Amino acid sequence: MYFNLLSMKWLHKALAVGLLLLPLTGFTAEPGVVASIKPLHSLVAGVMQGIGEPLLLVPGGASPHDYNLRPSDARTLNQAQVVFWIGPELESFLVKPLHNAKGKVRAVALLDAPGVITLPLREGGAWEPHQHDHDADRHQGQHGHDDPPDHDHEASHDAHIWLDPVNASTMVQQIVATLGEVDPAHRADYARNGVALIERLEQLNQQIAAELAPVKDQPYIVFHDAYQYFERRYGLNGVGSVVLNPEQRSGAKRIAAIRSRIHDLKVRCVFSEPQFEPALVATVIEGSPARRGVLDPEGGAELAAGPDAYFQLLQKLSSSLRNCLSGS
Repeated sequence: MYFNLLSMKWLHKALAVGLLLLPLTGFTAEPGVVASIKPLHSLVAGVMQGIGEPLLLVPGGASPHDYNLRPSDARTLNQAQVVFWIGPELESFLVKPLHNAKGKVRAVALLDAPGVITLPLREGGAWEPHQHDHDADRHQGQHGHDDPPDHDHEASHDAHIWLDPVNASTMVQQIVATLGEVDPAHRADYARNGVALIERLEQLNQQIAAELAPVKDQPYIVFHDAYQYFERRYGLNGVGSVVLNPEQRSGAKRIAAIRSRIHDLKVRCVFSEPQFEPALVATVIEGSPARRGVLDPEGGAELAAGPDAYFQLLQKLSSSLRNCLSGS
């Protein structure tokens, strides 16, 4: 609640300032604003609602872990004024083109947004004991403008920051500030939309917390380690991942280790992801009582891109976890 009150105070101040400013300039041409992945695009679209529409770079169903830019994507980036992305830890395919466009395109890595909570990557796909809860507190808020990000250091951090709606609220603040600077004619509109969006994110956070409380102690395994922000926010009991790296095939030794973990920890569910081959999950749960579910950290092809996609994504994650872990 303290965080939420600060966010509201900040945005109301931005709104008041924006109303006093005369229109100076707007976006010069489409596409104007680009967002890399669907959940991030949804937050940007929410801030821009009624003003314009951002373009989505990585289409639904594709993964940013192994995405290859098409010629049309390169043209989109070259025409953009602002590109919102998570950062090189997630969309490594954007590092070179954004570097080449430096000075022409304003690239905003939201992993570096002031106040965003970051968690270090967990060691081992089976998630041996680690210190991520302690480290999260240490790294919270270290990405301010007075402390330039060190991406060599931050390569050890989990980039799936959007799966915590509190982080999403912080990201909205950065999106509002950036768009207000680039397009001051609509600064007040962006601030107003940001206020409404943060209120909606707070409601979503409370709803999911209540929905997952009855199953938070049930052990489960995910396809790849993408969900620790969601797990930490809601106190869930994720105990491992099927693969260490979603871009690499798992060998017989890895499969045997996960099967043992399912048996030893009485794992209730094992989740696949639509972007990757589901047969591996069927293999690891064969002969066990574990149920099979599906989680999608990015929204895939099923969710229509737009302001509601982020909310639908997190609600779907919550429902999938609750339904599988409760046996319903």
